[in-house]
Amino acid sequence: MSATSLPARRTHWPARVGWVALNALQALFTILVTVAGFPVALLLGLLSGPRLPLRMAALYWAPLLFLGAGARLRVEGAERVDWSRPQVLVANHASMIDIPALFRAVPVPLRFVLKREIAGVPFVGWYARFMGMAFIDRGNAREAKRKLAEAAEKLRGAATFAAFPEGTRSKDGTVGPFKGGALQLALEAGVPVLPVAIAGAGSVLPPSGFSVRPGTIVVRFGDPIETAGMAPQDRNALAQRARDAVLALHDAR
Repeated sequence: MSATSLPARRTHWPARVGWVALNALQALFTILVTVAGFPVALLLGLLSGPRLPLRMAALYWAPLLFLGAGARLRVEGAERVDWSRPQVLVANHASMIDIPALFRAVPVPLRFVLKREIAGVPFVGWYARFMGMAFIDRGNAREAKRKLAEAAEKLRGAATFAAFPEGTRSKDGTVGPFKGGALQLALEAGVPVLPVAIAGAGSVLPPSGFSVRPGTIVVRFGDPIETAGMAPQDRNALAQRARDAVLALHDAR
């Protein structure tokens, strides 16, 4: 090691330790905000039904998480969406902060199609179950079909769902293939699919670990894809069409 490299390396340590300490505080803040909000959401749900607790996620939980992360949210195209219609939003997925970003960007009560494992996460999973979100067990086709049927019934009752059809968070920011389950939900309910692109989330909160960095997250809404007249066997073609739309939105910078 050369003598000239030592000072440069030493100067990195204070910044690195500072970021680690800040991220620890941000993680604690996230936990406290989530834990404090759960009993309030539970009480509101018992007294008034799910609408207020779902909006609470958009008006309380998501803004505080963005504040704690030092992140900003920019929403594009929401004014063109007819939010009075039930629909299934399909978005790319690069970070756990995608969920509060969508809660904040969508101006109506929003439910999610989630992996079954999320149901066991304290507070977050409890809230999601209480709010009637759909948990899909990809290892149990029969149970997954039943859960999708329940979600389709909610959609027919004017609910709005969001899903991440890639099935997992992207490690490198690219948009992976879309699986057909979320699209099957839209086909069963006969509602439109709304493509949504999320950009910048992976830079604010990477898919692994908790290394939060300030930044701007952009949520960009596209045009709805109508499913009227489509059959269940069209779901793979619909998934490809939705992915193409999300890719176009993601690249429109």
